Amino acid sequence: MNAESWITAHIHAFKFYGGVPRIIVPDNLKTGVVKASKYEPIIHAGYQEMAEHYHTTIVPARVRHPKDKASAESTVGHISTWIIASLRNQEFFSLGELNDAVHEKLEEFNQKPFQKKQGSRHMAFKEEEHFALTPLPASTYEIATWRIATVQYDYHIVVDKMSYSVPYDYVKYEVDIRVTRTIVEVFYKGLRIASHKKLKGKPGQSNTLSDHMPKEHKQYIDFDASYVRQWGKTAGPNILITINSILASYRVEKQALKSCLGLIKLSDTYSVERLEKACERALRYTSRPTIKSIQTMLKNGQDKLPVIIEEESNRKEVKSNPYGFTRGADYYGGKNQ
Repeated sequence: MNAESWITAHIHAFKFYGGVPRIIVPDNLKTGVVKASKYEPIIHAGYQEMAEHYHTTIVPARVRHPKDKASAESTVGHISTWIIASLRNQEFFSLGELNDAVHEKLEEFNQKPFQKKQGSRHMAFKEEEHFALTPLPASTYEIATWRIATVQYDYHIVVDKMSYSVPYDYVKYEVDIRVTRTIVEVFYKGLRIASHKKLKGKPGQSNTLSDHMPKEHKQYIDFDASYVRQWGKTAGPNILITINSILASYRVEKQALKSCLGLIKLSDTYSVERLEKACERALRYTSRPTIKSIQTMLKNGQDKLPVIIEEESNRKEVKSNPYGFTRGADYYGGKNQ
């Protein structure tokens, strides 16, 4: 029996009785009791949390002392034998159908008159025991499982192949994780440091809160095409033209944004002014400059050269030749007189 089945059995029992006993006396099974002790037993975290939700106390029976709950043991054995014997010749085709039959037989067993005294088990429970139960809480306990994990360097923890962020201050710290059907909570030394709605669907999804990120990471939360264009407008007209060219040259926007991120990092390395001049020079040669070509210009310092001088040095005079294609003095390194 796993922890979820063990706790679910308690929840169903409380609902069946219509109340909660003040003390629960279980066996020392590993699902409920982490470490047995006569004076200070260690209770499983989920089991203890369930007990706190129902305002009850868990006091495990002493090891090798079956008399601590002898009446319960004998009654369970008697009921199980009677119900199994009553249903032994019937066939069932679903678990729900079997449960309905067991519930019907249990009601019949509880309503049976005692052999040596007046009343029945149901009547004795209502008259002698029900008043001692505490009322059920307004909401049913939601089963939770607990895990231990170490916060990764990207300030995320992984639960069922899904990633959830925690404050980046807790990187490399060991934390406790509480997982329910809908919520994932992260605790450090009993203090809740993060809470997320549980992700469902394809594995590999991530839930990152901006409050958990370092300052230098927050600027990339809304990193999309509009963000890049807005940055280009403030940086310079040639940078904006280059960004629009890069965005138009890729089919997938994510690939284009990766190149634009490289452009932004070049501005951090070489300054926005130099990047603007490099983009201006690159656009003179092609309408679709690449990050690699712009990076090469910045690395070699080509952006610092005057554009006019470069154009004059590269300009060649074209002269008409009445004799067709002939090799003149220029070809042999001489000069025309």
